[in-house]
Amino acid sequence: MNILILSCNTGEGHNYAGKALKECIVSHGDTAELVDIMLLAGKRISRLVGGSYVGIVTHAPGFFQLLYKAGTLVSSKKRKSPVYYANTLLAEPLKKYLNAHSYDAIVTVHLFAAETLTYMKQKGILRPKVIAVETDYTCIPFWEETNCDAYIIPHPSLAQEFEEKGLPASKLKPYGIPVRKSFSEKGKKSYARQICRIPEAAHVYLIMSGSMGFGKIPFFVAELLKTLSPDEYIIVICGNNKRLRKILQKSFHNYDNIRILGYTEHISAYMDASDVLFTKPGGLTSTEAAVKEIPIVHTRPIPGCETKNLDFFTTHGLSLTSRKFYGQIRAGQNLIRDEELKKSMCAAQKRVIPKDAAEKTYQLLRSFTEAAGE
Repeated sequence: MNILILSCNTGEGHNYAGKALKECIVSHGDTAELVDIMLLAGKRISRLVGGSYVGIVTHAPGFFQLLYKAGTLVSSKKRKSPVYYANTLLAEPLKKYLNAHSYDAIVTVHLFAAETLTYMKQKGILRPKVIAVETDYTCIPFWEETNCDAYIIPHPSLAQEFEEKGLPASKLKPYGIPVRKSFSEKGKKSYARQICRIPEAAHVYLIMSGSMGFGKIPFFVAELLKTLSPDEYIIVICGNNKRLRKILQKSFHNYDNIRILGYTEHISAYMDASDVLFTKPGGLTSTEAAVKEIPIVHTRPIPGCETKNLDFFTTHGLSLTSRKFYGQIRAGQNLIRDEELKKSMCAAQKRVIPKDAAEKTYQLLRSFTEAAGE
């Protein structure tokens, strides 16, 4: 079985869902390729789309919120949106790519690719079955104008929302959000602290700002440092935001109880080594942490789908939050010091968030390809 996984360069969450699926597929002895659909139109287009998204989200979150709300208002099963028609322009380069490669099925972890594939199906120029993976805990605008053969959604309780938007109930598969194997297996804290070079006896706060470095992290770190006990330690992961990393290193280089990191592939180990995670409510990072059963305090969301993620996690007891830095810090301290609160949250994470989404999606792909071969 050979699978094409399509993503888009708008943050790392979609890519990591794709990587999780690829890892699972390969582990079964099959093959998979993860491709940024925008790259098929050229590197310049991929950089333009990704850069525009990151720029709006990090520098004008209020404007992004307006765009999201506008999308919600115009989103409809009865008509196609400008977003759909924009993505039809990718049909020709994707068709050429598929003509040059042979795939048994296609997975899309991004709406843009789902819209392109829908157009190709409508025109009768797409043969393989298509599975779409939703990486946020809501039905974001425009999914209802796609036509995939199955939709992997994060939780059964979200099915009604997707149905009300117009997606067929028969196509909804509440498997969860795929995460890599390293997250589905909780490692020993003592070993993780050795490989991450973290004091074994410390209480460790891990701060993650997402791959884009979103949020007022320098101010948050400064406030947390004011309340830090002698046995507490801070790790900050800045993602791809090199400017943020430089600011933090310059501001806090004299502190022995804080470490500043840029992009790293070792997020799993740092989660294992930590006692509490502060993170914005991105769908992928939040799911990885919940699968790890790491106590979470959610910080400021990117307005839109992350607001919905935050609602889902706090409603189900999977995380704590507050609108202000002080409240977020106090929530983290409570999780450090209140063992029952920590156990309760971790138990809720284990109960609510599936660990085997990648495996279930693989089995669905297998059933599709076997049925096609009969």
